[in-house]
Order: sequence, then structure tokens, then C-alpha cells
Amino acid sequence: MKVIVMIPTYNEAENIADLVGSILELRTGDSLSVLVVDDDSPDGTARIVESLGRSDPRVRVLVRKKRRGRGAAGIDGFKAALAMGPDLIVEMDGDFSHQPRFIPGLLEAAARFDVVIGSRFVKGGRDSDRNIVRRAITFLVRAFLRRRFRFSVRDVSSGFRCFRREVLEKIDLDDMISVGPSIVLEVLVRAHSLGFRFGEVPIEFLDRRKGRTKLTFVTLLETLVVALKLKRGRAPEAG
Repeated sequence: MKVIVMIPTYNEAENIADLVGSILELRTGDSLSVLVVDDDSPDGTARIVESLGRSDPRVRVLVRKKRRGRGAAGIDGFKAALAMGPDLIVEMDGDFSHQPRFIPGLLEAAARFDVVIGSRFVKGGRDSDRNIVRRAITFLVRAFLRRRFRFSVRDVSSGFRCFRREVLEKIDLDDMISVGPSIVLEVLVRAHSLGFRFGEVPIEFLDRRKGRTKLTFVTLLETLVVALKLKRGRAPEAG
């Protein structure tokens, strides 16, 4: 199987080399490549990835200088990844909150499901190193989203996912309305409305190793606004 790991980044110079190295060290039995989608980070994230790519052809970088933001980066990243001809696309953050050691579990579950979510809220999953306020906010947002869209998926806000290529080919990526991190929810909603099969595997979510978190109350508010604009879809078959 050909697998592309797509990582949207902004100012991840402190983390990206170690993260890419950890991914490429995995022994999954698959052909694994990494695509970093960088919003022209002023800290030189893209230059680091370009340097890695000169010594390893499995590493590529897409530098975005227009229409910046997590939503646009995700869309452009999915398009670029699809153009590389993969069987599976893994999406993850670039700050080690999503740990490469869980990628093999995502790939294994993709034999049974169309979309596999790295979940904090199934048996064996953990949401570590976060204070009680952030945990409470996550719980309330998750409960609202599951109720609104009638999701059986428990971790609806997880950005650590594996997609079969046909899922992203069938979703109209040019019709997305999200400009920020709410793209994570919107992709899930659209795949859900098309009837694709969902599964979850346990992960441990850790606070970022280095740098500052990009999760803010404004981010969460944007996600809720987008959720109100999106229509309900029919429930996924598994989760």
C-alpha cells in the first residue's frame, strides 16, 4: 500500500525534523512518504523540510503563500497528496501531540474502514497533559457535535485520521467553507453524509512538545459556527 502522511504546519521548526524522522522510521510494510504543507512559516519550517527532502525523496514540502489558514492548508494538502497516487492518506499535526507510533494502528484499521480516527475517547485512548478547563471545553464541544450530526464517532474533533483515497476523491474539496481548524469537522461531516464507514482506534493525545499551542477560544468558536452552518448527514455504519 502507498501511504502519504500529510502534515499541515505553521512555525514548527522546533518539531518537524524529529517528527518526520520518527514517521519514516516506522516499519509498517507499506510504502510511506511524508508531505508537509507549510504556510510559509517565518521560523523556517519549510526550509528544514526542503533540506530533509534533498537527502530523502520520501519527504516533500508544499509551501503556501496565499489564502493561508488551517482550512485552506488542509484542502491544498489533500489535493497534493491525492496527486501523489496513494492508497491511504494519513492526516496529523506537526507538534507531536499526534504521535507517529499510532500510525500503524490507523493503517491496520483502514483494511476495514474508509475513515479511521485516532481517538482519545475509546477504550485505551487518553487525553494527557491538559488542564481541567481545556478538558471540560473539549467534552462540551464534542457532546454538541455528536448530538448535532448524530455521530457514533466519539472523538469528532480529532485531526489524526486515515482516509482511503476514494473518500477524499468523492468529497468536493473545492466546496469547503472552513478557513481554520474547523476543516477537521467539515471533512468528517461530508464523509459521514456520503455514507463512508468510520472506525476509531485508541491514541494518547499529548500537549505539544515545543512551541506554543494554536488552540484558542476563537478556534473553538469558529468550529461551532461552522457546525451550525453544516447540515446533518446520515450516521456512519461503525464507530
